[in-house]
Amino acid sequence: MRFTHRGPAPSRRNDIQTIRSLLPFVWQFKWRVMAALACLVAAKVASVILPLYLKEVVDKLSVPATLMVLPVAALLGYGFARLASSVFGELRDALFARVTQGSIRRIATRLFKHLFALSLRFHMQRQTGGLSRDIERGTKGIGFLLNFMVFNILPTLLEIGMVAAILLWRYDFMFAIVTIGTIVAYIAFTLLVTEKRMVYRRSMNELDSKANSKAIDALLNYETVKYFGNEGYEIDRYDRNLGKWVDSAVKNQVSLNFLNMGQGFIITIGITLLLWLSAQGVVSQTMSVGDVVLVSAYLTQLYAPLNFLGFVYREIKHALADMERMFSLMEQGQEVADGPDARKLKAAQASIEFDRVDFGYEANRQILFDVSFTIPAGRTLAVVGSSGAGKSTLSRLMFRFYDIDAGAIRVNGIDIRDLTQASLRQHIGIVPQDTVLFNDSILYNIAYGNPAASHEEIVQAAKAASIHDFVTALPEGYQTQVGERGLKLSGGEKQRVAIARTLLKNPPILILDEATSALDTRTERAIQEELSLIAKDRTTLIIAHRLSTIVDADEIIVLDHGRVLERGSHRDLLLQGGRYAQMWMLQQAGGDEEPT
Repeated sequence: MRFTHRGPAPSRRNDIQTIRSLLPFVWQFKWRVMAALACLVAAKVASVILPLYLKEVVDKLSVPATLMVLPVAALLGYGFARLASSVFGELRDALFARVTQGSIRRIATRLFKHLFALSLRFHMQRQTGGLSRDIERGTKGIGFLLNFMVFNILPTLLEIGMVAAILLWRYDFMFAIVTIGTIVAYIAFTLLVTEKRMVYRRSMNELDSKANSKAIDALLNYETVKYFGNEGYEIDRYDRNLGKWVDSAVKNQVSLNFLNMGQGFIITIGITLLLWLSAQGVVSQTMSVGDVVLVSAYLTQLYAPLNFLGFVYREIKHALADMERMFSLMEQGQEVADGPDARKLKAAQASIEFDRVDFGYEANRQILFDVSFTIPAGRTLAVVGSSGAGKSTLSRLMFRFYDIDAGAIRVNGIDIRDLTQASLRQHIGIVPQDTVLFNDSILYNIAYGNPAASHEEIVQAAKAASIHDFVTALPEGYQTQVGERGLKLSGGEKQRVAIARTLLKNPPILILDEATSALDTRTERAIQEELSLIAKDRTTLIIAHRLSTIVDADEIIVLDHGRVLERGSHRDLLLQGGRYAQMWMLQQAGGDEEPT
């Protein structure tokens, strides 16, 4: 069965979807979560009964001195409740720490894995700087959301419920009405204003990602910026985006100030009303001084976290906005996926067949038309043609970075869509025109071809690629850092590292994608000899610009605007006197341009 899914970009998520995406990761630590919640409830119960003991102490100490007896039980109860509140609170934090950090780790790992599963099309369209910022903000948002939801929102709501119940039980119903009314007004105002403010936060996130993307892009292309003297242009472009971000940030801050003032007004009214009711009760002798202390303690205990609850809610909304983009990445459709019945490719040798292949990167831009050719196991086929003819597309299709629109690509007679992508790619090695290395050591970059290889095997691969002597002559040898994208090495040195890396992988299929076209003639000849050696006994597809490098190929095909124009050996194609012969004559004469 063949399976291809071109998933659309996900639409804007809502907060419930974001929380629902997070819960499965949290619930993997369910026993810790339940234990932490039990500690949370115990800590809040202890916290709520504290004022009750305090009231009893005050009332017993308020009687005439002749009747005063030290309220030992109330004092002990007060001390025990305070200790229990602190101990259970610390236990809750300790238990939940692994839940928070473990969830972040698993989500980040899942996202990293998912990004590698996405198609080349997605990665060619993405902006690295913005993507990295989205992931960074999202993972931080997870920790913030979990901690404040469990340690602030839930405890505060629980405490509000218990305090309201106690006030309703012990005192006039007006106490509970004022308390609940104040809370409802506070929460409604906070929700309304915060929702209005979220547009500024989302705008800030988008502008921040955009500014970061442009900065990273400019730094990655440092040399190009310098070549054209466009430092001022890049700085101005970056500054303009930051200016838009500042505008959104100012609006965000002003709206925050308005929210804080409104919350303060509502809380002040509620506290004043409750104190007035308490004072009235004492005057009418329906309440004791201890009752006033009890209500005051509850006011302090209740409205302080409620005031903080407004901040927490705002920050949780910000965290959800930050997580929104990250979880949207996780829902990005996987364009090329393994079918449910895909099997693993296991072969010491491999044949390749392109059978009437049609392909286009976009629906209105077809690249290949009815392309057919066969490379028997152990043989070499070269593809030549002008720029834009579709040569490099062949290698991308071989790796199944894209699925074809019509026809079939087969390895050992099996359609590659019926194979697992991992096993297919394990059988293919490539030496590209532009070798990009990791910002690590030469040893690491060679070993990347087979991370399980021993040091001796890495050295043997380096010797076979004629780079061992160069490496050992360096002060740090194989531990020499190559710089970002390998910029500290020359083109020829990078190509030799790429050859060594491919040799270490030891694949039965080899693709040489214009592997020497960017090198000078002397370096090209040296590396060409090494490429000929590693291609021996391997099924090889050579994508070439310089025809002198493919004269020994078993078969050569000429692509022209995505169609096979000519095919045959070097000698046969020269005898035909067609496009290939024209290209050969032009290059032999020292021309730089191909006929059009």
